[in-house]
Amino acid sequence: MKNRKILLLALLSIALVFSLVLPTFVMAKGQVTPVVAAGSGHTLGLKSDGTVVAMGSNGWRQCDVGGWTDITRIAAGAYHTVGLKADGTVVAIGWDVDGQCDVSGWTDIAQVTAGYDHTVGLKADDTVVAVGNNYYGQCDVGDWTDIIQVAAGGGNKLAGRTGQTVGLKSDGTVVAMGYNDDGQCNVGDWTDISQIAAGGFHTVGLKDDGTVVATGQNNYGQCNVSGWANIIQVAAGGSHTVGLKSDGTVVAVGYNYLGQCNVGNWTNIVQVAAGGLHTVGLKPDGTVVATAYETELAKWNLKPAKPINWPLLGGIIAAVVVVGLVIFFVHRRRTTQTKRS
Repeated sequence: MKNRKILLLALLSIALVFSLVLPTFVMAKGQVTPVVAAGSGHTLGLKSDGTVVAMGSNGWRQCDVGGWTDITRIAAGAYHTVGLKADGTVVAIGWDVDGQCDVSGWTDIAQVTAGYDHTVGLKADDTVVAVGNNYYGQCDVGDWTDIIQVAAGGGNKLAGRTGQTVGLKSDGTVVAMGYNDDGQCNVGDWTDISQIAAGGFHTVGLKDDGTVVATGQNNYGQCNVSGWANIIQVAAGGSHTVGLKSDGTVVAVGYNYLGQCNVGNWTNIVQVAAGGLHTVGLKPDGTVVATAYETELAKWNLKPAKPINWPLLGGIIAAVVVVGLVIFFVHRRRTTQTKRS
């Protein structure tokens, strides 16, 4: 009876340890951080299993991402979609008139971003590559070095004005190339910047102290961010700017024709994205909130339950049983030797 109690206690102890460790190991394996991205008229969601969902305008097949797998980052241009794969290669689909989807040869990419009609990739060695419309030099980034984040602006090709490319350097300064008639590339004096965002005709920078700076077109007040504080992420849309605060609430300024700035009641947000005429917010549980015409996004959940790895689970259970039996027989042998002595 005593031996049985010892065996049971040993098995329960080992099972308790694995019950604490196993769920984390099984659920974390192969998962990525969910994010949302917003284009001119479509929205993307990167799920924790590395797949992508999309909703909205699909005239150029920019939402046909159902077969994508092993994606770690996403970006939405005006009418094209870009995905970064776990192996550092890139996929893209959608409007490709200017070659903005010609990324099949890219390797060693660490981050991607998409503008109105160009695509930018940050390489693992902190250099930058770009393809697409280069009329204003927005793809002339081959000599950039020491870059830790890139952002691509929107613009408007119908108006003959296309976007900008912005790069954040490791020392907190910022560089920019591209269309600049509205001053969206006037970032040469920015310092202590920790994150950047590029909108239609404006550029936004988040400073280390949680305040925000902006430059460029301000006809709708999209650059009126000087009073913002405690911001941990910024996003720039067509003509509006969004800020995520440290308490999980959101602020927004700028063009609000479709209610894209109506985010005052949002809470518990961990990431925001700004599109042409809408704003998207991601919650910790993987659900999504949105303004304007993207209300269907409320049905999304970017953290689906990951299937249990049954072979792994079976192996762990077998290991637990073996260890328990070893403990039992070792103890039994010692008990027998003690009695003989």
